Amino acid sequence: MIVQLQNLLLKRVLFVVGSLIFISYLLFLSYLLFFAYYRQSVIILDYNLVPFNTIDLYFNLLATGYYHAWFTNFCGNILAFMPFGFFVPLLFKRFYIVKTVISSSMASLLVESLQLSFRIGSFDVDDIILNTMGGLCGYLVARIFMIIMSKVDKVICS
Repeated sequence: MIVQLQNLLLKRVLFVVGSLIFISYLLFLSYLLFFAYYRQSVIILDYNLVPFNTIDLYFNLLATGYYHAWFTNFCGNILAFMPFGFFVPLLFKRFYIVKTVISSSMASLLVESLQLSFRIGSFDVDDIILNTMGGLCGYLVARIFMIIMSKVDKVICS
């Protein structure tokens, strides 16, 4: 009985800490996507609606030795949404893979639309694809984490 109460208390503490980390992540991501210094000087109305057009450009950059540009654009879009895909299923138990991928896509679509509307970036369908991949990767890491924690929980409770 005492172990179950301790386990419940630990889960609640982890939920609160996880929620605070998730909120901090969302605030930091918002800053990077809308308010960072490199966003202030950009006042453009640009868009790409052709899937994989920009992704192809990223791989051409990689092939020509522009590793920094490739990493910043290609990997940066994936890495930016990995925490989203990680925290959403951990904090909201009913978020399985499909809901997590859809919510990642919708969050990315919202970001891209706001960037276009406020002219602080370009709307790029490839960014939505890469952000969604990041959400999916984050979800997979969260699932592995949940499986490990479930096994640890069984060991502790037995």
